[in-house]
This record gives sequence, structure tokens and C-alpha cells, in this order.
Amino acid sequence: MFDELLKEIRACKVCEPFLALGANPVVQAAPNSKIVIIGQAPGLKVHQTGVPWNDPSGDQLRKWLNVTKDQFYNPELFALVPIGFCYPGKGKSGDLPPRKECAPLWHARLLDEMKEVQLILLIGQYAQKYYLKGNMHKNITENVLNFKEYLPRYFPLPHPSPRNFIWMNKNPWFVENVLPELKNKVKNSL
Repeated sequence: MFDELLKEIRACKVCEPFLALGANPVVQAAPNSKIVIIGQAPGLKVHQTGVPWNDPSGDQLRKWLNVTKDQFYNPELFALVPIGFCYPGKGKSGDLPPRKECAPLWHARLLDEMKEVQLILLIGQYAQKYYLKGNMHKNITENVLNFKEYLPRYFPLPHPSPRNFIWMNKNPWFVENVLPELKNKVKNSL
């Protein structure tokens, strides 16, 4: 049943007319995944390789989580589920936002089948807007600063993109206070 759902997601063409490079849904999950990482959408490199978080952002995220690549790419440990499963294309200042069709179409079905999830990491504004809805603070910084309000289910995080280096420098509390808690939650969930 779960394998059929993954095949269905990977064969999805719902938004293909809107995707300059065509549909190539990227997802990693297993029925017994422990941690779900919900990000934005695959970047160009991920679109080309079909490997989620296969870029500098993924390298940074693995450092934040204090996990190896082998752990990260083990679907029994981590489900990697973007808000938009396909590369949305380039915009004026980076990649376009994730397509809005994917999360409502697939997320509930996937999460319903994963019975051992201990923690859901919400990476960036799109994941946080979708899952935190009426419980959001005024911005991502406030969501991350108040991460304990969303536990034990959700842990909001900024995007680990190298572009967020400025944000990290402006918010040293993230490295000092949030990352140790994140590493501890991940370790306990695995």
C-alpha cells in the first residue's frame, strides 16, 4: 500500500503544465519513518539527480541535525517530504515558490500511513504556513524563537540555505539555544 502511494506521487503530473523543466516529484519516506522533514521544493540540482537535499542546504541541514548522510537517506529514519514535490523553476531572486497543488494532494495521505513519526521539522515559510496555520507568529524568526510552543509534534526551522548566513549572524540565539535542542530531539527520536 505505502509503496503504491510513493509510486503514485512519483508519477504525478498534476502541475507539469506550469513547470519549465517538467514534473519530477522527489520524495523519500517509509511507513516507519521516525522524523519527517518538510521543506520547500527541490532545487535544480535535486531535480536533476532525484536525490532530496542533495545540495549545500542539505549539507547544512545534516550538520544542524548532527546526522550522517547514511542516516539522513535512510527512509526508516527520515521522510523527506517537500511542500512542492517538483522543482518550480527560477524566479527573479531565486527559485519560484513551491506549487500549491502538492501538499493538499499528498501530505495527509503520506502522514496517515506513517505510524511511527516522532517529530516533524518544518523548514522555511511555506512548510510553516501550511502546518502552523493560525498558530504562527508574525514571521519565521518568531516561529523558530518560540519553537517550544509547537513541540512535541512540530519543530520550525529557517531554511538552511547558504543565503541565510546573514539571518544566522543576526540571530546567534539560534546556534546557541535552538540547535542544541534540535540535535537532542533528533537523537531521542531516532
